[in-house]
Amino acid sequence: MDYPRQLLDLPRMLFSVTFIALMAIACFWVVQPFILGFAWASMVVIATWPLLIKIQAILWGRRSLAVLVMTLLLLLLFVLPVSILVSSIVENSTPLLDWARDPNRISLPTMLWLQDVPMVGNKLYTGWQTLIAGGGAPLMTKVQPYIGRSVTWLLSQAFSLGSFLFHCALMILFSVLLYIRGERVALAIRHFAIRLGAERGDASVLLAAQAIRAVALGVVLTAIVQSVLGGIGLAVAGIPVAIVLTVLMFVMCIAQLGPLPVLIPAMIWLYWSGDTTWGTILLVWSCVVGTIDNVLRPIFIHMGADLPVLLILCGVIGGLLAFGMIGLFIGPVVLAVSFRLVWAWVNEAPSPGKMHDPEKHLGE
Repeated sequence: MDYPRQLLDLPRMLFSVTFIALMAIACFWVVQPFILGFAWASMVVIATWPLLIKIQAILWGRRSLAVLVMTLLLLLLFVLPVSILVSSIVENSTPLLDWARDPNRISLPTMLWLQDVPMVGNKLYTGWQTLIAGGGAPLMTKVQPYIGRSVTWLLSQAFSLGSFLFHCALMILFSVLLYIRGERVALAIRHFAIRLGAERGDASVLLAAQAIRAVALGVVLTAIVQSVLGGIGLAVAGIPVAIVLTVLMFVMCIAQLGPLPVLIPAMIWLYWSGDTTWGTILLVWSCVVGTIDNVLRPIFIHMGADLPVLLILCGVIGGLLAFGMIGLFIGPVVLAVSFRLVWAWVNEAPSPGKMHDPEKHLGE
């Protein structure tokens, strides 16, 4: 029996695709304010899920008590430091801007302590004084506008903390919900991934979770430890605006630059001001803080996955420029997940060394 042939209904297809596209755009428009907060919460929950399970086992298997403990930890790690940072920025922003914009307040230090350097101290001091007398002022005049712009940009980013606090509140709220329904959400995501890409889709979800945990453990956790220890050293040594410098140190550590770009100028300032005792103490402490990542990072990376340093650096800078302060966390994770997925897809094909030599076959 012959059935009538179905004709291609092109207008129907166009209207269907248009309707689906409009619904997708409308949904994105509605959930847009919550995307960054939910993405941040997903990263936090994936990275800390093993800790939640351990706490739940300790608290008689009660998920509610474990979620309460994790919520308190998130408040302690995010809300409290941000509140202290806001108050510190409000107190120190005006003097810092005045200092950066006034050329008369920016001058090269005399560095009298150079004379005490063995063997080459007098030559170093004489050369430094010659630089100050001959070209120090013009040099600082040229550098000063860039210093002012840099400080103004950093403070503008800091003053956008209102948006950061909003996303931080959303992150905590979504984290609580994900902690409560984590298994169901993970199962739904894996089911959706299987629907899209079968086994490869499910493997992609697992690889993405591994990359997120790698960034959280190998990068963020190491940066938190180093910046906290470095901030303690700055505060004990009496460095001004130690809280702001601690946050800057945290950014440097996430960018894989380490805490020394902040600690070394602090040591120089202590020696320059004549406080050689605390300068030496901070020098010893900086050696400990600057090298502790060599011990921590291999341990944390073993718990996650190894990632290229350049990838993390690009993620930090790009995330900061694209999303503000929250981009410090989202940027590296986005690039890390993409890198792991692309690399897994590339490794599905044999490497060039294992393939047959085409010239050999052509010669035959």
